[in-house]
Amino acid sequence: MKAFKPHLHGLPSYPYKKVEAPIKLDQNESPYDLPAELKERVLQRLQALDFNRYPHLHADDVRERLSAHLGWPMEGLVVSPGSNLLIQALALAAGRVLDTAPSFPHYALSAKLADTPYRAISLGPGFDLPTGALLEAMEAEPGVLFLPNPHAPTARLFADADIYLLAEKAAQTGWLLVLDEAYHQFSGTDHSPLARANPQVAILRTFSKAWGLGGIRAGYLLASPEVAGVVQNFVPPFGLPAHTAQILLTLLESPGYVQDIVQSLVAEREKLFQALQKHPTWQVYPSQTNFLLIRTPDAAAAYSGLLRQGILVRRQDHYPGLEGCIRVSLGTPQENQCFLQAAFALAEVPHA
Repeated sequence: MKAFKPHLHGLPSYPYKKVEAPIKLDQNESPYDLPAELKERVLQRLQALDFNRYPHLHADDVRERLSAHLGWPMEGLVVSPGSNLLIQALALAAGRVLDTAPSFPHYALSAKLADTPYRAISLGPGFDLPTGALLEAMEAEPGVLFLPNPHAPTARLFADADIYLLAEKAAQTGWLLVLDEAYHQFSGTDHSPLARANPQVAILRTFSKAWGLGGIRAGYLLASPEVAGVVQNFVPPFGLPAHTAQILLTLLESPGYVQDIVQSLVAEREKLFQALQKHPTWQVYPSQTNFLLIRTPDAAAAYSGLLRQGILVRRQDHYPGLEGCIRVSLGTPQENQCFLQAAFALAEVPHA
């Protein structure tokens, strides 16, 4: 360890431990694989791929197609193997990192790995955005403010008015507001017009949620050409594997399947939310994502009780303000029904 930088000593790893269960509702993945016809087209492209050749230096083929799909200038697009790598790049480049608490843990971890000054401001009652405190914090030397919207892990969607205030402050002070829109398809929101109008705003997105591509690791950044150029330098050359690129190119030719999946999952979300409101001891929070946050009397007991019935969820009670909470990803209708039966069985009461 003497060969490494001192600040790396004792840093915790990303907080995840793999557990096997028949019904997996713990990672906010899509419960649906690609449609068979699309998967067949992917396999045909992979069959024709020259595996001995390096891919494009900066995923130019994918960036060009994605630029056309989104109507975003190609020079403001960065594509990488997962948005986590882009978060890490932004934290490395930032003068400081500002965050909310609780929040997606990779923001804090990336800042600590980079030895970048880090500060998190607690959400307000009901997981309200602490807009005033964030605006005050942005009076400091500029850095990067990470803000997931819809928010993880609370599933809360913040008001446009608050987002615009933070964007205006970023324009005034030189901060970069990074809106992480990993779940935006499930809320029907899109702040790319704000980022287009304000170069101090950037957007992070992923192919892991609504697109159902968690297994291939792909995400992207929408930003000004200047911001994109800095971030691109932190993404390793030839960083997006050729097979990942071919999968993305195939799906960007036929993106319509995503909307059907989103509509199905949103409908399931509302059914699950309504049913859980009748639970005698659990409190379910409104969601604009593909997961539900639930406060229970005892998160450890709820987690283990569900696991005994073959259902894996995610404990969230280690986060500040989320005592007793578990997080449940939306599954197929059958999986969701099994979860409901198990949840009410823990309370020893029937559900409607």
